[in-house]
Order: sequence, then structure tokens, then C-alpha cells
Amino acid sequence: MRPQIGAPGTGISRRDFVKATGTAGVVATAGCAAPSQPDRQGVAAATGNAALPKTSAPQVVDLDELGHEVTMRAVSARHEVHPLDSMGGPVTLPHVWAFQANDLPPSVPGPVLRTTEGHDLEITLDNTNMKNPHTLHFHGVRKTWENDGVPTTTGITADPGKKHTYTIPANVPGTHLYHCHFQTPMHMEMGMFGILRVDPKGYEEADKEYFATVREWDSRLSRAYAGEDATFDLTNRRPDVFTVNGKSAPRTLHPEDGTPFIVESGDTVRIHFVNAGFMSHPLHIHNHRFHIVEKDGANYPEAMQFPQDVVNVSPAERYTIEFEADADPGIYLMHCHKVDHVRNGASYPGGMLSAVVYKEAMNTDVFANLMEYAGYEG
Repeated sequence: MRPQIGAPGTGISRRDFVKATGTAGVVATAGCAAPSQPDRQGVAAATGNAALPKTSAPQVVDLDELGHEVTMRAVSARHEVHPLDSMGGPVTLPHVWAFQANDLPPSVPGPVLRTTEGHDLEITLDNTNMKNPHTLHFHGVRKTWENDGVPTTTGITADPGKKHTYTIPANVPGTHLYHCHFQTPMHMEMGMFGILRVDPKGYEEADKEYFATVREWDSRLSRAYAGEDATFDLTNRRPDVFTVNGKSAPRTLHPEDGTPFIVESGDTVRIHFVNAGFMSHPLHIHNHRFHIVEKDGANYPEAMQFPQDVVNVSPAERYTIEFEADADPGIYLMHCHKVDHVRNGASYPGGMLSAVVYKEAMNTDVFANLMEYAGYEG
């Protein structure tokens, strides 16, 4: 279980979360139920491969505390994107390939690997229990040829039953993407991606700092691997699942399994956005103007840090935004403004949507209702 509540990063403690909900608690007001949406066209049913382990929420792994070494185990798992029957659910990817860091649970996206610049990272890809070859490729950082993670140009692959250790220098500060580069479109579609964060020396974290990976999925590939009657066609990809950190709304609002960006009035808030999909996603935050402070590991010049409320994140791009929590304390959406991505199957709303949640607004019936939609039971 993550020690903090909210998106991966520096949220609030469970104790503070419970105190903040006050008398409203996390049980919705009587008579307020999540809207029923019976039409679930294109969304995988919650069936098949039930014996596989379930994924967990992605966690931040502090490599500085681990001596800059970590084992990333490739495992098959079942990924519940939104497990309830509300808002077009359940939405399930019944068979995914997840990354598991050391003894943590497997997750999709994979764990956020965080370190400070200036260290060499020893990252072991453990493929001993998988039937497909895999590799690890890291964006942003500069490494030697044999550590680039591309099998056709390096000749190095972690074959089934094997392990391979990559030496990755943390020499480019910023937020970076990592992913499997073997049969890349298929293996990323199966869930093999995550974030590498390299903090510059002397880095000062914001009051609240979060990581958010967005992605669209064609669930046919996962369902085909689960033995369902589905055929994935790379030349005719049809996304039908849209996620923030692997979850679709309303599950994105779940304080432990999802990605609410929990803030307090006056906080400086920093969000690291990563796009691990194949489509661009214009991400919009309601009622807040933010500045872009980093892109792909490069600091934005101050003259370019104008206030805005939409950032278009293309495939593999990384943007770090920063804003002050200076709005009327409430609950404000963060979502893709290709609004057909804010859906579960044919049901709106859902999909690629989360929220900036002020701690001061948690003691309300509105927040309690949202917790019911998200399936949070306390």
C-alpha cells in the first residue's frame, strides 16, 4: 500500500485523508448513486484470466535509497482499469505484461524510478517467468550503445528464462519514459512502460509533486491474449480504453488505486505528465493557470513560462507543469480535451479524466459521492 494518498508522488497521509473527510466520511449521501450507463460498447468485460495476479497502483521507487540498483521483473497480470459497473464499467484489460520492482506488486504503468543525477543505475530486467523476449529502453539519458535497449541494433535481448542488467547513467535531469523496445507497439500496448525521474543536484520539490502517465489502449490485444474472441490489428488500431496512470474515471478518483491530485490552499503544485500512448493528448486543468517548467528533461526558459491551461502532450513527450493552488477550494477536473477520450466505451464521462482535489473540499457530500463512484470504501 502506498504511504501517501493520491497520485504517485508526495500526497497526504492516510491519516490526514481520513481527518479531512470529516463528518462527510467516504459514504455517499443516501439516494445519490453513480449514474448507470448500460452501453459498454468496445470495453472489455471483467472475465477471463481470473487466476492472474492483479496489478497495483504504480509506486515511486527511490533508487538513491536502494544503492542505485533495482530488479524489474516482467510478469503477466490482470489489470482492472475501472472495476465497478457504474459509468460504463467494468473496464478490464484481462491480460497485461506488467513491471514489478523488487518485492513491490506489479503495476501498469510500471513503477516510477526516481534518483538524483550523477549516479550509474544498475537495472536488471528479470524475464525468467515470461514466454516472450523483452528489453528496456530509457529515453532522455545518454548511455552506451549496448545499453540502448533496442534488440535489432544492440543484439541484446532478455530472452524467456533470462535476465539482463542495464547500466543507465542518471546524467540528464528531468522526467523520462522507459519501455520495452521488443516488438514495441505490441509490448507497449500490453503495458510495458513507466517513468524514470532524474532530479538535478540540489532539487527542491514542490509542496505537492505528482506523476501522471496518460495512454489510450486498443483492448483487443489484451483480450486476445486472455483467450477471448478478439483479434488485434496494428494497421487498424481502435482505442477504446483511455487512462491516467492506468485507470479510467471514475476509478482515477480513488485515493489509493487512482490519481487524484490532492492539494491544500497555497501549495505550489508540480505535475510530471508523460504520454506513453500513440496519440497526442491535450491535457486541461479546470480553474488553474499553470506554467511549463520542463520538457523532455530540459528546463523551459523563464520567458517561455507563460500561464496556460492546456498542454498538448504528444507520444513519448514529457512535460512538467507548475501552478499555485490558489483557486476557490473545491474539486476541479483534469482531462484530455479530445473529449471523446473522456469515455468508457460509448459512455461519457469516464476515461482520461482525474481531478485536482483541495483537502478543504473533502468534508463535503460532493466528495463523498465521488468516492462512491470511485469505489472507495475507506
